[in-house]
Amino acid sequence: MLNVISLYTGVGGLDYGFKAAGFHTSAAVELDAACCRNLRANRSGPVLEEDIHLVSSDAILSAANLRAGEADVLIGGPPCQPFSKSGYWARGDAMRLDDPRADTLTAYLRVLRDVQPRAFLLENVPGLAFKGKDEGLERVLAGLREINETTGTAYKPYWKVVNAADYGTPQMRERLVIVAARDGSPFAFPKAKFGEGLKAYRTTWDALGDLPEQPNEPGLQMTGKWADLLPTIPEGQNYLWHTDRGGGQPLFGWRRRYWNFLLKLAKDRPAWTIQAQPGSATGPFHWRNRKLSMRELCRLQTFPDDVSLIGSRGDIQRMVGNAVPSLLAEVMAWEIRVQLLAAGRRPRAYKLLPTARGRAPAPEAVRPLPAKFRPLIGTHEAHPGNGRGYGALGRAA
Repeated sequence: MLNVISLYTGVGGLDYGFKAAGFHTSAAVELDAACCRNLRANRSGPVLEEDIHLVSSDAILSAANLRAGEADVLIGGPPCQPFSKSGYWARGDAMRLDDPRADTLTAYLRVLRDVQPRAFLLENVPGLAFKGKDEGLERVLAGLREINETTGTAYKPYWKVVNAADYGTPQMRERLVIVAARDGSPFAFPKAKFGEGLKAYRTTWDALGDLPEQPNEPGLQMTGKWADLLPTIPEGQNYLWHTDRGGGQPLFGWRRRYWNFLLKLAKDRPAWTIQAQPGSATGPFHWRNRKLSMRELCRLQTFPDDVSLIGSRGDIQRMVGNAVPSLLAEVMAWEIRVQLLAAGRRPRAYKLLPTARGRAPAPEAVRPLPAKFRPLIGTHEAHPGNGRGYGALGRAA
C-alpha cells in the first residue's frame, strides 16, 4: 500500500477516503482528545496526540517509520479559525516556516518542507480563496515558493473549490482542495459526475434508506422553544415556510433567521452541510422531526460503515461536522495515485459511493400549527438588506 502522513486528522474523514483508495496512514497528528480516542478505536497506526506546533517533523517521520522523501502523500486540513492572523500576510509580515508564532497553515508548510512527500493534498474552507480575502491561499503559495527554493523541490500547486455532491456524496459541501507533486507534474481535478445534465445526485434516501427511522439512540429528540414547530414544516424546507412568501403561516420575517433554522432534510435531495456546532433549532434535521443519529451523520459524510464513533452527542456532531466527506477524499486520492504517483487505474466504482436506492418514498405529512405559535401570526418585516439587519444594527450601536 502507498503511505500517507496525516496532519490535523480530526476524526479521520480524509484518512478513510485515502484508505479506500489503497493508502495506509503511517502517522497521524491530532490535538483533540475525543478525535484521538475515535481514531485509535477505528483504525490502526500511530496517532500523535499533540499540538502540531510542538511536535517536530523528525518525530512525525519517526512515528511513521519513514525518512524524508519516502512519504507518498501528506494530507491535512488546517483549522480555519486561526486565519484571523491574516493581518500578518496582508501587511507583508509573513511568518517564516520556523516562526514560533506560526499559524496552522504555516505549520503544515513546515512539515511539508521537512517531510518532502511525493505529493500533498491540503483542504480547507472555500473562503480561503475568496478574491480580496485570499491571504491564506497566498500564504500557501508563498510558502511553496520558499520550500522549492530552499530544498530543490518543484511543488506546483493546483487548486479548486469543489462540491462533494458532484462526486456522489449525499451532502452539499464545498471545500477548497490544493494538490501538488514534488516533481512538478501537472494535476487535473476530476470532472463532476453528478448534478444537472449528469447522473442524478445521490440523495439522503440513498444514504439513509436502509437505516431504522427511529434509532435506539438517546438525545435525538429535538428540544427547545421551537421543537413543536418543526413538524409543521415540509421536507426540504426551513423556517422560510412560515413567512409571507412561504406556504405556511406568517410567523417570521423573510430571511430574518439563519438558513439552517428549522431546516429539514428531503428524501429526494442531498443533505445540506452538516454543522459542527449547531444550536437547538439548527438543522438539518431528519424528516421524522428529530436530530440525526451517529450512523446517519456518518453516512452523510460517507464514512465507512465499520466506523463507529464514541463520545457525547455534542462531541460526535462536532467531529463529524468538522470532517471532510470520505468519498470526496477517495476520489481525490485516486486522482493523485493515477496522475502523480503512476500507481494503478481508477476503479469502476468508488468503495464509498452510496448505493442508488431508486425513487424515494413520498414526503412525510406535515402537522397543523400548534396553538401556542398562533400569537406569532402577523405582519413581519423582511430582512432590509446586507448590513442592515438586527445583528448589524446592534453591533453598530
